[in-house]
Amino acid sequence: MAEKRSNVQQWRTRVFDSIQNPLACLDLFDFLPQVYMYVKAVDGRYLHANRVVCRVVGVDSESDMVGRTDFDFFPPAIATQYVEEDRRVVASREPLTDQIWLVPDSQGVPQIFSCNKIPLFNQQRKVVALAGVKRPFENTDAPAGGHNRLLKVVQFVTTHYSEEIVVADLAKQARISQSQLHREFTRLFGITPNAYLREVRVGVARHLLETTQLSIALIAADTGFYDQSHLTRQFKTSTGITPTQYRRTYSPLCNANSLA
Repeated sequence: MAEKRSNVQQWRTRVFDSIQNPLACLDLFDFLPQVYMYVKAVDGRYLHANRVVCRVVGVDSESDMVGRTDFDFFPPAIATQYVEEDRRVVASREPLTDQIWLVPDSQGVPQIFSCNKIPLFNQQRKVVALAGVKRPFENTDAPAGGHNRLLKVVQFVTTHYSEEIVVADLAKQARISQSQLHREFTRLFGITPNAYLREVRVGVARHLLETTQLSIALIAADTGFYDQSHLTRQFKTSTGITPTQYRRTYSPLCNANSLA
């Protein structure tokens, strides 16, 4: 049995070694519309990114990402979080599974995703890169029951973020007390309900800053903030920069106007 198993392994190795371009397998991830897949070198530079990742960061193709880092595409506070988690994988030399991240959809609304990363080794068993995938949390193998009621809260926030919302409204959606909601939501998603509401609103504000020329005051009103000052404070807490700084850095419209 051991000899047969060894022969199978040798056969598999020969077949893989004979493939002219094994990287072509990565192209399959372009056919998974909600799945983010990427490969980074240990210094944080992108080696590969599928179409979903390219769309989210606003580039036309993978070639626009290769050799660049998260700091080229995301605000400092967010990029730092990504890099710190990558470093954990490299340092531990172990996979990091079922991590919760907020990932923007096509309208900038942050959705809850499950993230998994693995280290990639060279022949000397040195970590030279890492690969990661993110997929919608509702598509994971998480048990049902209490999780379903929390997903109702998530859906409510992503649908009604522009309205006045208090924790009591969220607890009502889950049909549990406010304290129980706080405990369960934080335990499952690693973020409080209030913080999630803030991140959703800031995420949509980021999208509007990138894609429109609306005033910051109007964006604040459209995303559920009390006023421009409230948006600015919450935005800086989330991203590390102000809405004005964000627009100047990441808005193609702003950059185009500055060149005109």
